[in-house]
Amino acid sequence: MNSRAFVGGVALAAGSIVSICISTRLCIGSAQAADLPPARRPAAVAPVAYAPPVYNWSGIYVGGNLGAGFASSSWSDPFTGAHDTFSKSGFIGGGQIGANWQIDALVLGIEGDFDWTGLKGSTHDSLANTINTDTQWTSTVTGRIGAAFDRLLVYAKGGVAFAHDKDSLNDTFGNTATASLTRTGWTAGAGLEYAFAPNWTARIEYDYLGFGNETLNLSTPTTPAYSTNTSLNVQEVKAGINFKFGP
Repeated sequence: MNSRAFVGGVALAAGSIVSICISTRLCIGSAQAADLPPARRPAAVAPVAYAPPVYNWSGIYVGGNLGAGFASSSWSDPFTGAHDTFSKSGFIGGGQIGANWQIDALVLGIEGDFDWTGLKGSTHDSLANTINTDTQWTSTVTGRIGAAFDRLLVYAKGGVAFAHDKDSLNDTFGNTATASLTRTGWTAGAGLEYAFAPNWTARIEYDYLGFGNETLNLSTPTTPAYSTNTSLNVQEVKAGINFKFGP
């Protein structure tokens, strides 16, 4: 064998060995890869739901209201000591202005309102005189406290109340005496209010207005010393709408 043939045989043998090694590595690598567990998929991410902003009750507001009023009056008869009582009812309507401050779910506020009323009544005393009373308007200045459930507000209120009465007496001889007075008393009430738009709310409310006794002088030529004590209590049921300034 010559040297050239020997070198060629050695090179061929070396190439075979290299091929065998490469093939063996590839087979071993493939087997190991086949034995590995599949790659874990990333966890699915839940879609983010849109949460509308919680309503903010803080701010100054103005509005109007309509409803019904129910009043009871009592007159003490100066001649016999008897008491004349009568009830009166009618529509009421007016407006309100106020401000709220919200702290978490707690809502504090102050409000003033004014309502024209049609609360009229008439009866006769023990001497057949006709007595008439007309509560022409009511007004309140109150503090409010409530709990907010997003767009729903449940509240109570209390404070000072005012009412204006015009009273008259028609005696049996056709004479007439009139008197007017503005009463001061107290009020308490409660209501529900709902925000149906960013700056608009609607509400329904009940209020009780209590007034003490007032002395009226209703003297006529035939009843020169007619003086009577009158009392007044008013209940109001109102529906209203408010516009709130600001966000």
